[in-house]
Amino acid sequence: MKAEEIIQAMSEQGMRITDQRRTLAELFAKSEGYVTPKAVYESMGKTYGGLSFDTVYRNLRIMHDMGVLEQFVFEDGIKFRARCSEMDHHHHLICLQCEKTIPFVFCPMDEVKGLPEDFKAVKHKFEIYGYCKDCQK
Repeated sequence: MKAEEIIQAMSEQGMRITDQRRTLAELFAKSEGYVTPKAVYESMGKTYGGLSFDTVYRNLRIMHDMGVLEQFVFEDGIKFRARCSEMDHHHHLICLQCEKTIPFVFCPMDEVKGLPEDFKAVKHKFEIYGYCKDCQK
């Protein structure tokens, strides 16, 4: 996603757009991979001296809950990245070594049968972790 798309999505959901949130959007728009909350805090701390880690993490969680950021769990912790700009529904293959992410069009929800009638699924997440061709060598 571009920074403007992230900012627009935050604004449309009633989030006040501060300089810090604008910087956060720009950071994720420029980032090519996954970013840890600590790396975000360290990067933003250079510009915003009084910024706390809790504030950074709270904003990352809010942005994730809004669907602007995607959250992934790696062996070394939680990392975030900007949501894919592509509008078609897809999931990801993620390399455990280099963190390369490959989108693929398959949804296990298409195969799910027998959900309880009193349960309404509103979102889901599906990733496959492994090693890309380059990292298998």
